[in-house]
Formats: sequence, C-alpha cells, structure tokens
Amino acid sequence: MKLVIARSALNDLLDIKAYYTEQGVPEDGQRFVNTILEKAQKLTDQPDSGRKVPEFYQQQIRELIYPPFRIIYLRHASVVSLVRVWRSERLLLLPEDET
Repeated sequence: MKLVIARSALNDLLDIKAYYTEQGVPEDGQRFVNTILEKAQKLTDQPDSGRKVPEFYQQQIRELIYPPFRIIYLRHASVVSLVRVWRSERLLLLPEDET
C-alpha cells in the first residue's frame, strides 16, 4: 500500500509544530510529528490496525489514537490517506474533498 498525506493533515502537523514552538517546547512538537508520521507509515502494512471512527460508522474511515491526538485516515484498495490529525477533544470533521 501507498501512504498519501492530504493537505489537511499536513496543515494539522504544521499546526502541531507551531503550537509547541509557541509554548517554548519545539522539540515536543517535532517528536509528536515524527511519531505520528511513523505510525501513519506503518498503516501501509497494517491498514486495518486502526478502529472505525465512531462518528462516521464507515469501514474505510479509521483512526489511530496517539494521546492527545486522533490520527484519521481513509483506507482504500491500495492507498492509505492520512486526512486529519487532531487533538482528541475536538469535534471531528473531514473536508468534503478528502472523503
């Protein structure tokens, strides 16, 4: 399988880095981003390892939990698309053009 990172997920990762930089701990932000990308890459071998996202009840919309983040991805026949990376307390919305 191939991993694709949607623009929305890329923006989320950049926001994570910016937030932790603003808090004075840029190394924490970089560590979170690196680990999230490592977990996303592992999905190419194990695309069903995440659970179905409860808000959507659709088999192809799945998530990994990496506290305090939810790593949302779409599982297709030969592609895993990372679409959002959000703090777990946020309401989950997927961009219409990404689903």
